[in-house]
Amino acid sequence: MTINQFNTQNLNVGQKLAIKYFSVAVVLFAAQILFGLIAGLQYLQPDLFYGVLDFNVNRTVHINAMIIWMLYGFIGASYWLLEDETGISIVGIKWGHFSFWLLTVAVIIVVLVYLFIQWGPGTDATIWFINEGREYIEAPRLADIGIVICMLIFFYNVAATVSKGKVTGITGVLTLDLVALAGLYLAGMFYTTNISLDQFWWWWVIHLWVEATWEVLVGCIMAWGLITTLGASRKIVTTWLYIEVALMFGAGILGLGHHYFWIGTPEYWFTVGGLFSALEPIPLVAMVVHAVYDSGKHGFKSNNHPAMAWLIAHAFGNFFGAGVWGFMHTLPQINLYTHGTQWTASHGHLAFFGAYATIIIAMFYFAVQKWRGGVTIRGDLVDSGWKWKWSLALLNIGVMGMTIALLISGYEQSQIERAIGGSTWLGYFQAQIHPWFVEGLVWRQIMGYITALGFILLVWDLLTIGKKEPLELESKVA
Repeated sequence: MTINQFNTQNLNVGQKLAIKYFSVAVVLFAAQILFGLIAGLQYLQPDLFYGVLDFNVNRTVHINAMIIWMLYGFIGASYWLLEDETGISIVGIKWGHFSFWLLTVAVIIVVLVYLFIQWGPGTDATIWFINEGREYIEAPRLADIGIVICMLIFFYNVAATVSKGKVTGITGVLTLDLVALAGLYLAGMFYTTNISLDQFWWWWVIHLWVEATWEVLVGCIMAWGLITTLGASRKIVTTWLYIEVALMFGAGILGLGHHYFWIGTPEYWFTVGGLFSALEPIPLVAMVVHAVYDSGKHGFKSNNHPAMAWLIAHAFGNFFGAGVWGFMHTLPQINLYTHGTQWTASHGHLAFFGAYATIIIAMFYFAVQKWRGGVTIRGDLVDSGWKWKWSLALLNIGVMGMTIALLISGYEQSQIERAIGGSTWLGYFQAQIHPWFVEGLVWRQIMGYITALGFILLVWDLLTIGKKEPLELESKVA
């Protein structure tokens, strides 16, 4: 039986660069899970690693590793599909490689700073070299500037390639979206001594960078993935992609208002933000349902079962995590009691995994398929098929289990700390030691171990799947 080894000769220049981004993404994914598990243990044993690896540092690395590995995944996915869509080699590919190394070196330095240099007074210099102190974007100002430079290079590679090659609905939307991806991050560099103004600009990065520009990127990747995997109609998926863009930059910007509850903005933002933030994932779900139905009706068959499974997992994970879980606690009448509790963490875990991690994992399987020469990856593999199925199950069960566990703890906080305790310090500490809260965090930790096991199986599978499959890939790109 033929053994299909990884061979970069099977890849175009953009895909070779994408493999680099995907490789770093997997490493950072591992770091996110590792530091998340440590932080979860410190919730249950507060003195664990005290003075050596404190909770605030672990949490910072956990969250920022998640954001950065997903960014790597999206950049890699864009480079992966770009030449297929435009029909030409990527323009300025050397700048793309330079950007990769610039970003990677910056990430390594920032992580080392997180781990070893977080003590001492905060000054103007620490903003530039150590930590800006803004949750989720704690990176020092120099790293922020580096990220924007990398995004501008990324935009140049995409825009220049699209302008010289074939323009499709996918590449057109991708190009326009990258303008916002680089531009919106600048909002995180505003400096003001007014905490309300600071939070205002900070939310423009957190919400719109993730819930607008990333969601549009997801739409482009999903459209390409359905065409590549199922041979879905390009007309169908691009139509839904345009609807997605309209809702993202309409509902997405208006949905930003649900973050304004606590910073003194006009009251009308409460209702507007809570309502529109729930609309964002709907077109992506419709795109997948429509494409799968259309493919089934015309007898199309998937040539990459694990990628297709992760695309479907993404559609429903995005809908429930970003849509349902987000909507049920962002309405101001509810957010009054849930803001800052584990309820928010519950939404965050399911939303980031369902909306972003799932589709990047699907791209990993597209990459492995082409990297091995174009094998057909079926769902009935005897030698290794069980690994991708079990990793799919364990990752989704683990994350959903963490989501439910955190929701239970957050529900207890909302009742004990907010409704009964009146948001006092006494109410806060009573909620923290309540059996319901503690038991929820115990189950969160158990489900974290299940998630980690699913990740280990995922990596194992990516390294071995397709090795013994015949080279019989039949592309059905519409």
